[in-house]
Amino acid sequence: MNPPLRPLACCTVLLASLADLKQLEAQVTEVSQITLPATVALLSETTGSSGSGVIVGKDGLILTAAHVVQGAEEMLVVFPDGKQVPAKVLGANYSKDIAMARISEPGDWPTVSLGSSAPLKAGDWVIALGHSAGFDATRTPPERFGRVISDGPGNFVTTDCTLIGGDSGGPLFDLTGKLIGIHSSIGQSLSNNNHAGIDGFREDWDRMLAGEAWGKLSMNPFANPEMPVLGIEMGVIRGQAGIAVVDVVAGSPAAAAGLKRGDVIQKFDGSAIEDGAALLQLLAKREPGNLIRLGVLRDDKEMDFQVTLKRRSDLFEN
Repeated sequence: MNPPLRPLACCTVLLASLADLKQLEAQVTEVSQITLPATVALLSETTGSSGSGVIVGKDGLILTAAHVVQGAEEMLVVFPDGKQVPAKVLGANYSKDIAMARISEPGDWPTVSLGSSAPLKAGDWVIALGHSAGFDATRTPPERFGRVISDGPGNFVTTDCTLIGGDSGGPLFDLTGKLIGIHSSIGQSLSNNNHAGIDGFREDWDRMLAGEAWGKLSMNPFANPEMPVLGIEMGVIRGQAGIAVVDVVAGSPAAAAGLKRGDVIQKFDGSAIEDGAALLQLLAKREPGNLIRLGVLRDDKEMDFQVTLKRRSDLFEN
């Protein structure tokens, strides 16, 4: 059984003194010690793939990344102490890069508790675990400490925790020891990485548990089929902030709202936007079905449009 964590501070901690730093260090150490036993390595003899995962159920239910289990029906689970047991791959949503597996043998398995990824914001402290470079009997899974960089795109959370190959599928925790994400794609700098948010697992929990697999795997989160879109072709206006609407996709949210070629999008839910990159970042923090308000300049006249966002796959992959 895992001992309960004592109450800890909020995920955003201001380090104003040496005492604050020592408290933070103690929190990180405590979270790592308690969550470490449930952080496992996953190996497939069929595909040759390897990665990490974390146990969230006493019945041996494991959460991991979809690309770790892709093409495999069974995985070998290796605990930090070297114990090995088989697991059956259950379901996966490849668009979110999330998957489930379950240990095939009965046992009283160590577990972690689920948190929530929706409240995360830039600057929150987080702790990453995983079997970097694969299982290594000479050491336990290294802990990496860092901060949230952004709460997007889409279902993903971006942090500066240093990750390498083998960490994929491993857990991301907040300072209370709650699971808030699963490592997905690793950035080129190794310290700008995307994690699938735990709230995305909740949305698809029953389907994955039932063994259903769907979606399209992309290591570029902005190309995620589940990302919300407006359905416009963006252009640049020299010397002017905003986004020129070069074209509007038929049947798109933008078309339904009444946007036209030649419009200039200047505001998104009241916030000024400089260019297309800024618009994508704002869209990444929304969900399909959200109603957003666009401030548009048309023929030198300012106008407002209400737009209901659509899923990328619903617009471009029918």
